[in-house]
Amino acid sequence: MPAHARTARSGAAVITVAARAGAAAVAIATLAAGCGVPPELRDPPGSVVPSPATAPPTASPPPVASDLPPIGGPSATPTFGEAAAVLCHGQPSATQVMALLRSSSGILPRNTRATVRSDTPLCAGTWQYSVIEVAQRDPLLVVTRGAPGSLTLVAAGTNVCNIPVRTSAPAGIRKVACEAGPAPGTV
Repeated sequence: MPAHARTARSGAAVITVAARAGAAAVAIATLAAGCGVPPELRDPPGSVVPSPATAPPTASPPPVASDLPPIGGPSATPTFGEAAAVLCHGQPSATQVMALLRSSSGILPRNTRATVRSDTPLCAGTWQYSVIEVAQRDPLLVVTRGAPGSLTLVAAGTNVCNIPVRTSAPAGIRKVACEAGPAPGTV
């Protein structure tokens, strides 16, 4: 075989070998890419691996207005929805409203017969509205606020739609105190 033919043949063999090696390298690289991080780049065993960032907590839905007070002791201030006045279910009780009125000078003397109307007190937010039926007198309307054990008198009389009630009371109390008109039995 002439020398130039041997050279051409060995050159072709070199190209063939190089092509096969290149194809093998591409195949190995492709397989390695599918296997993840090479061992030399992996964290050593026992090292701390950073955790992915967690999403911020989502806001919980707003509380649903309820006409039932939360469970709690007598010192707890029950809260009610503010849009509507609903029965207080004893938080405060009629007795607590009467005690406040009797302790406030001149509003309801101790010897006066009076009862809290059965459809009150009504609550909205931390405010209360009560109607007191007084013997030989017009009904007494009462607006209070605060915890059942420490009520604060806001207004008492035949018209309780005063400035504090109009500007600070929840909508439910404003509605019964200001929009309901005079107390039953009054002019």
